[in-house]
Amino acid sequence: MIANPQPQWMSVTQYLEWEAKQQIRHEYLNGQVYAMTGGTVPHNDIALNLATALKTFLRGTDCKVQMSDVKVIMSEQGPYFYPDVVVSCDAIDRQARDGIRSPKLIVEVLSPTTAGFDYGQKFRYYRRIPNLQEYVLIDSENISVDCYRRNDHQWQLTSYPESGDTVHLISIDFQCPLSLLYENVEI
Repeated sequence: MIANPQPQWMSVTQYLEWEAKQQIRHEYLNGQVYAMTGGTVPHNDIALNLATALKTFLRGTDCKVQMSDVKVIMSEQGPYFYPDVVVSCDAIDRQARDGIRSPKLIVEVLSPTTAGFDYGQKFRYYRRIPNLQEYVLIDSENISVDCYRRNDHQWQLTSYPESGDTVHLISIDFQCPLSLLYENVEI
């Protein structure tokens, strides 16, 4: 979730020094800093359901799942985003302290205020990550998942609109019923 821009422009260096001292997370885009707003209970539950399933599935592999307190570093000049769930199978990322640089899978749980940004500008930036194979958007107000997959040099959309659907994340060969993502979530 990105919201509440801070009023003054910051360089990347200023942002990184300043953000390390903050109690809440801030995303960075083109010199602007955005405070991350708190999510809803359904938003949190969906992200936790997926992260829990992925952690269990990826145990014993070279892949690691992270949640919303770990930023994705697009480049040294930014932007810097905090996706809801991110998976990297890169050796450098497994030992990273400051953020993930080579994600294989990025997941954003949508809210009404951020859905447009997540589908639009944020996805345009994420597509620049060479190792990114899938970008998943999960609706927190309706049962629906959109999965964008890199196919050669294009991105292909697969939608999972029905509660009985099985979501298949090809990048890590993970499958789960859509109902698992929405388990104990009041829509």
